[in-house]
Amino acid sequence: MDTPKRSPGNNKDLLRYAGLGTQLLAAIGLGVFAGLKADKWLHTSPLLACVLPLLVLGGIFYKLVRDTGKHKNDESK
Repeated sequence: MDTPKRSPGNNKDLLRYAGLGTQLLAAIGLGVFAGLKADKWLHTSPLLACVLPLLVLGGIFYKLVRDTGKHKNDESK
């Protein structure tokens, strides 16, 4: 059986999505780290350790939707 050949565009898309995934994991990790440090500093329960990553996720999804919507509008003109 022959293996399907990859086009150069496939590799470019794969790298782009791998980069997006890496950025997402790094941002969530930084949100958790900052939340834990802030919780320790403010002597609160792990409230900020839960809230900050959720805020980061919301911001990333907002940016993703805004950016993809911009590209759609540019193509229709």
